Amino acid sequence: MAPAPPGGCCAGGGPVAAPLRRSSADTSCQQQSGCERALVAPPRLIKSANTGTTRVSPSNVFNMALAGIRVIELAGLAPAPFCGTILADFGAKVVRVDRTKAGASMDTQARGKRSVAINLKTTDGVALLRKLCVQSDVVLEPYRKGVMEKLGLGPQELLKENPGLVYARLTGYGQSGMYATAAGHDINYLAMSGLLSRLGRSGEKPYAPLNLLADFAGGGLTCALGIVLALLERSKSGKGQIIDASMVEGAAYVGSFVWKSRSIGLWDHPRGENMLDSGAPFYDTYRTADDKHVAVGAIEPQFYKQLLRGLELDEDQLPPQMSFSDWPELRRIFSERFSSKTQADWSQIFDGTDACVTPVLTFDQVSSHPHNSDRGSFMKDSSGEESPRPAPLLSRTPAEVSVNPGPLIGEHTVEVLKEYGYKMTEIDKMLTAGVVEFNGVKAKL
Repeated sequence: MAPAPPGGCCAGGGPVAAPLRRSSADTSCQQQSGCERALVAPPRLIKSANTGTTRVSPSNVFNMALAGIRVIELAGLAPAPFCGTILADFGAKVVRVDRTKAGASMDTQARGKRSVAINLKTTDGVALLRKLCVQSDVVLEPYRKGVMEKLGLGPQELLKENPGLVYARLTGYGQSGMYATAAGHDINYLAMSGLLSRLGRSGEKPYAPLNLLADFAGGGLTCALGIVLALLERSKSGKGQIIDASMVEGAAYVGSFVWKSRSIGLWDHPRGENMLDSGAPFYDTYRTADDKHVAVGAIEPQFYKQLLRGLELDEDQLPPQMSFSDWPELRRIFSERFSSKTQADWSQIFDGTDACVTPVLTFDQVSSHPHNSDRGSFMKDSSGEESPRPAPLLSRTPAEVSVNPGPLIGEHTVEVLKEYGYKMTEIDKMLTAGVVEFNGVKAKL
């Protein structure tokens, strides 16, 4: 019996990318791809979260940048699913491989994906996963170092069968080093990157800003970039490669500006006392009269002058903008002024200026703000749940997001296995033996 891979994002999380080399037995899929590429459907309108705004979307997935790319995503939490979502949003056909008897999925980033449920405690289940991987372009693998090797599905083994395979491994600490097999979460990876030591208010302990920097910026997003780069290189060489995506290193790389700008004195003061880390009164947030907030980023002198004009303050009566010792007094003055009017009042005063003052919008407010509404920056799925539109916006091949919030576990098992060359008689045997599960009937009810 092959060991089942552990779940949970504490293992790291990671995408594995494998380039496509279809077998001769996979003729149905080849024929389907050819037919589908020939389809030309009229464009359709998609409503933004603000129901008054529509935009033209591509007519089908074959207009998108990653059309034709097959992805196998091994189910995990947070970073790898986000990576898979990026690929799916831009046209890749992403299949999430779930465990059988897993109950409800905790994956909230599954839109546009399909689900296959495989029992990896069986040798037949492992063999099935191998076939899916070697016939795909991308595999997202969220397990700790060594788990896939124990299953006989490590990158070296799969690359022998498909030399064009891009195998991306997204983990917290990477595939080497003393922490390679250690558990961790975003806050741990951020701490190891050095960035956490720079985050926080003056006199307070380091503060982790949600689980964004390591899990998603340094993890899922950076790994998606690695996959796209590897696929681009494969178009020239015909060869795949292994991607070792460490969230520690990804977060540190995202923070390259902080590292490099130390040489120009931008971070000479303790944490929370520098210009860009809430130390400066002209780069901070302020409470308004209605208990909301505004964000101020008036760094340049010309922008700072407009800030003071909007606050009805006389620059000649204030300490110099860059007088570090006077920043506490300036903050007191700004706090007093901002607390005298509502957020809407300040928006009316500063909109149309270069004072760099904006409202701090809540999730409930973002889609109705005129700027976001005009661009259709937020959208709703079929359940009415709101989320950001994929970014960046490509002019010819923009993302076309599925309105389906995500599949049930095993919802597409039969459909996907047929695409990968399995006959219905073979699928029935696997279903009976418990090698796979199919929940498609439930999905239709």
